[in-house]
Amino acid sequence: MGKAKFGIFGDGKELAQIAMAKVFRQGDFRAGYYRDQTFMFAIGELTVQQYFAQLYAHTDVVADPASAGRLMNGHYATRFLDDEGKLKNLVENKNSSADISPTAGQMPRLLGMAYASKLFRQNEGLREFTTLSDHGNEIAFGTIGNASTSEGMFFEAVNAAGVLQVPMLISVWDDEYGISVPQEYHTTKASISKALAGLQRTETEKGFEIITVKGWDYAALMEAYQKAEKICREEHVPVLFHVYEMTQPQGHSTSGSHERYKTKERLAWEADHDCIRKMREWIISDVMILPEEIDDIEREARQSAKQAKERAWKAFMDDVRKDQRVVTEMLERAAQQSTHHGEEIARVLEDLAKAINPTRLETMRAAKQTLRLIHRENLAAKEELVQWLKNSEADNHDRYSSHINSVSEESALKVKRVDPTYTESSSFIDGREILQACFDAALTRDPRVLAFGEDVGRIGDVNQGFAGLQAKHGELRVTDTGIRECTIIGQGIGTALRGLKPIAEIQYLDYFIYALPTLSDDLACLYYRTKGGQKAPLIVRTRGHRLEGVWHAGSQIAMLLSTLRGMYIITPRNMTQAAGFYNTMLRSDDPSVIIECLNGYRLKEKLPDNIGEFTVPLGVPEILREGSDVTIVTYGSMCRVVMEAAEELERFGVQCEVIDVQTLLPFDLHHAIVESVKKTNRIVFADEDVPGGATAFMMQKVLEEQDAYQYLDSKPVTITAKEHRPAYASDGDYFSKPNPEEVLEKVYAMMTEVDPGKFPSLY
Repeated sequence: MGKAKFGIFGDGKELAQIAMAKVFRQGDFRAGYYRDQTFMFAIGELTVQQYFAQLYAHTDVVADPASAGRLMNGHYATRFLDDEGKLKNLVENKNSSADISPTAGQMPRLLGMAYASKLFRQNEGLREFTTLSDHGNEIAFGTIGNASTSEGMFFEAVNAAGVLQVPMLISVWDDEYGISVPQEYHTTKASISKALAGLQRTETEKGFEIITVKGWDYAALMEAYQKAEKICREEHVPVLFHVYEMTQPQGHSTSGSHERYKTKERLAWEADHDCIRKMREWIISDVMILPEEIDDIEREARQSAKQAKERAWKAFMDDVRKDQRVVTEMLERAAQQSTHHGEEIARVLEDLAKAINPTRLETMRAAKQTLRLIHRENLAAKEELVQWLKNSEADNHDRYSSHINSVSEESALKVKRVDPTYTESSSFIDGREILQACFDAALTRDPRVLAFGEDVGRIGDVNQGFAGLQAKHGELRVTDTGIRECTIIGQGIGTALRGLKPIAEIQYLDYFIYALPTLSDDLACLYYRTKGGQKAPLIVRTRGHRLEGVWHAGSQIAMLLSTLRGMYIITPRNMTQAAGFYNTMLRSDDPSVIIECLNGYRLKEKLPDNIGEFTVPLGVPEILREGSDVTIVTYGSMCRVVMEAAEELERFGVQCEVIDVQTLLPFDLHHAIVESVKKTNRIVFADEDVPGGATAFMMQKVLEEQDAYQYLDSKPVTITAKEHRPAYASDGDYFSKPNPEEVLEKVYAMMTEVDPGKFPSLY
């Protein structure tokens, strides 16, 4: 029986990775993929024992510093954060951002880390942050397989790097296959360097430096990497480094052999051109080392690797067997004490003992199976098992389910609440001007703050929240981008990883779909998949709600709730609340999405005197209107719709308590909504998402988690948009999304059911 669930390796890519490691300096950053074990060994950031610990899914963060057993093997990372969650001195370390499995998914983040070097070099205001950068001299090294260069993320990141002119060095490991599919199905001209030849810079045009080299020629690799490093580091020119004639002698992974799809001729060629074999030949012929000496080195290496594997397995099993030994002793006592189930417990013990490579789940199942057998008996061993079960559940939560959001002292949930202050001279201005004042204060206060996105720079975004701020703070701080949502997010992730405080704008919530893989696969799970080893406190700014049209609906909230756990989802009802949330998140180390109300930018609001200082706490709903008959829970632009309906309902004698949840993640941390339900005994959840979307999420939170179901005298009601995307124009919006009349009618119908005499049918 195999000791690991799955294995994926970088055989055939060793020489290029060693050469790349030679030019990878302290302070540099890597965004690679699951073929890079040789590189990680070579830079001293991965031991063979740690490699096997991840293969076995050892949940000790010391054993597997990259992921604490949370990721399958081949996913590499260094720990950017200390035990308190603060950034280490990144300049002194060789840094690897945390890998993800989705092919080309590393590319957006790579762009952002390279962009940070440009900012550190060109922005004088960042010179004081000497633990984050050495004047921007850092290269962001990326690696990717040849087949994965077919992905849109790759092309988008490459184009953006050429536009931005950032020190991004992309190595393409080209073994001419993508699993079983040969190169001609993947790439124009069967060569990524040929396909992208038009990006090659010239004396008059900026672009890429494109370098090609064979993957088995160590001397040529070294010469080429030295050239690439010099260009990239000194000139801040992106480099495409195409390493071809590579092999993959073990196939894609342990899931299948490459002999199924490669010809005999190809297999023979790969055997002849294996880079380790070629390296051996070169050492013998050029370095003049005797074959016998190399044989000795190889024997020592095999023995060393075997010993490291055995140490990793022993450490893993010792950790697992601690609980097994404890539970075994408890089950033995239970078998002795039980008057009815001793033989059955003995069989449970026998099955547990027979497990060849026991896992935690087998121990847990044995304990629970025994407790089910003796649940009617009053035994001392039973109490022991119950207590062990409670302790084990806490331990396993830490092993497998902790660190979804920040637990550091900089957590958004620990930011001190500061209420807005007003005086008689406080002016009423447009909502957009509230945001403008907030962003101006943030940019003035902290040189690490920057904002970028489509139309954010010169015109100050499509709704003028950054109007005039590029002219005041400079193009490096308030910046336009191309139409490329995926890599806008990547710019944010990379700069946030490197200690900056980016606000990345996605112009409309609907456009999140273009960036969702990067948000979900990379950003949202970063803190979790490294068990607190890395963080990227990116604020994603967008606008939604009450938009019009199929592709401008702005209400796909359930999409975010199901894919972005690990980020906070913030839905302010107006721009003052939005400003308070921006102030909160800029003081925290959590990533977040802040969704502004599109129809609120020109509504008048009073400007707080402490616009840059006041904060709004997350997970704290606000009661907008008190009432005793029905609780209506909503958020965002629906607050105005519901408030309008509530005022009309008052004319009919219905008193509505309207609650703005303010944030969906986290949701009502102190269970304020259930207290309202205790008073009204009726509840409505209203939003602009589809049926079964965010209203279902809110219902689960309130009725199940807060146990509000027991206080209901009427069935809970949801008010949502229709199941289709909204039709265009005012009428399309009115008949596709909730409107004040619909809210009034559904709430009134609840009261008619309660007291038809007092509340006769309206129509």
